Amino acid sequence: MEEQKLPAHFERGTDGPKVILAGLDGSETSWRAAAYAAGLARRQHALLALVYVQPYMPTGAALGVPVSEIDSGIAEQLMAEIRESVERLQGTFTVRWEFHTFRGDPYNGLTAAAEQLTADAVVVGASERAGHRFVGSVAVRLVKAGRWPVTVVP
Repeated sequence: MEEQKLPAHFERGTDGPKVILAGLDGSETSWRAAAYAAGLARRQHALLALVYVQPYMPTGAALGVPVSEIDSGIAEQLMAEIRESVERLQGTFTVRWEFHTFRGDPYNGLTAAAEQLTADAVVVGASERAGHRFVGSVAVRLVKAGRWPVTVVP
């Protein structure tokens, strides 16, 4: 009987994902996606990687606001909200989690994050922008990439 070699990212004797990545930008759908991903991570005993992708050039930079202030403000606000949620649920809902910030456009930032963090699954919120019905959302692009299982939360 010939032994089959499994790809390096698979490990014998394990079930389910080890890292579940959730894209978080502060929108309602991204918070729902983060909550859904947290539930998955808890049930699967996986690490929840919450990822905020900072744009290269925030709109405020054109108005003279320093880029670092805008970027760190959004990331700090998201961290504060995450910590508040974790504290509120402490004792009833436990999940290992990390918060990461990547730079770029949302698709490339989430792709880089998923690769760097060796994500086994990606969870994102559905786009709330009307134009994405015609152009394609980040979620659709991630699904089409076919590199990870992608869950899109409405």
